[in-house]
Amino acid sequence: MDNSKKRRNNARAKRVMRVRKKVRGSTDCPRLSVSKTNLHIYAQLIDDEKGVTLAGFGTQSKDCREKRKSKESAKEVGKQIAHLAKGKNINTVIFDRGRYKFHGLIAELANSAREAGLQF
Repeated sequence: MDNSKKRRNNARAKRVMRVRKKVRGSTDCPRLSVSKTNLHIYAQLIDDEKGVTLAGFGTQSKDCREKRKSKESAKEVGKQIAHLAKGKNINTVIFDRGRYKFHGLIAELANSAREAGLQF
């Protein structure tokens, strides 16, 4: 691998761990983890104590399959993950933005989840 690619991947891993070491989910208050690719955006509710994913939703899920990554689809993913959390009697979560800045799609997803009733 090229040295610049190694450096870039190492920097990405450091950014993830810098955020993740402060964020820890539990059964009562799971971690809302957000990830995105070039085409899609995903959100998961994770219980770190048991190492279990409680719920997940993304633009590749059955209800949202025709959409691609956009601000509208990020809003939809935020609403759906909040709806899934409410179905499991989860009201508060810890937001894990991963290596991404709280800007653009990530902020839209978080704000729509807040509007739908999640607290973080």
